Amino acid sequence: MRLLLWIFIFNSFCFAESLIQPLVPISNISIEKAKLGKLLFFDTILSKDKKISCSSCHKSEYGWADNKAVSLGVYDRKGTINSPTILNSVYNFKQFWNGRADTLIEQAIGPLHNNFEMGMTTELIENRLNNNKMYKRFFKDIYHKNLIYLSDVLEVIAEYEKTLTTDDSKFDLYLKGKLSLSKKEKEGYTLFKTYGCITCHNGSNIGGNSFQKLGIVIPYKDCYLDRFEITKRNFDKCVYKVPTLRNISKTAPYFHDGSAKTLYEAIKTMGYHNLGFELNDSDIGKIETWLKTLDAELKETPYD
Repeated sequence: MRLLLWIFIFNSFCFAESLIQPLVPISNISIEKAKLGKLLFFDTILSKDKKISCSSCHKSEYGWADNKAVSLGVYDRKGTINSPTILNSVYNFKQFWNGRADTLIEQAIGPLHNNFEMGMTTELIENRLNNNKMYKRFFKDIYHKNLIYLSDVLEVIAEYEKTLTTDDSKFDLYLKGKLSLSKKEKEGYTLFKTYGCITCHNGSNIGGNSFQKLGIVIPYKDCYLDRFEITKRNFDKCVYKVPTLRNISKTAPYFHDGSAKTLYEAIKTMGYHNLGFELNDSDIGKIETWLKTLDAELKETPYD
């Protein structure tokens, strides 16, 4: 197993320069739908106890993720898995840790109907919004219908999420030849490639484009709500969608269980379980320094 892993890492390093690309801005976004979706994203009307919004678990001050291992839902119910960032989620090939949703629209319905999150039903969502004069007016202006339907609600929320992108990080500008990295940042990037991290974290979102096993060499202790829950194949135990590394320094804690409290700890854990050995402090520090070049501010939308 380890020999095959190192062959894979070696081959990936040889072609690493082409494995990460800058983000391409999303086009064809409906500003009207996105603006309405933003209102709903921050509105507690979509939770059963009217105390939770989408933004309660995806906080802008924590990289649009949550700073808790699991989030609190309606009636202070504890969630079952760490809330990942929704920044750049439009670039993911699947949604949720186990990839059970194919699109942002399919993803949006999950928390709404989850009793540990927002605890709503389709009927309750539609009744509340149809009894709200402001939302009735806004939805009619866009969809030209007298009633609001869940499908329209999901569409506008997904349209807003498409605007949550960060395509001008320091590393993006480096890839475009617009600036240079520091010596330590370059060394961190080289180590990221040398150790084979880039075999899973690649593409324009530096993740979010494949499923991979957590604990390839040394098994991870606590896997749940993994890909196995969907496929029922033993091969998919401890398999998750690879998370994006963009803005990773802002989205602690890490992993599906939120067990890594710091970025340093997350890098060390991945080295141990997926490479099979302990990374030294110097290398971890350099990789962490490079990862911070992936931070970027949320691009302003035309209606802000």
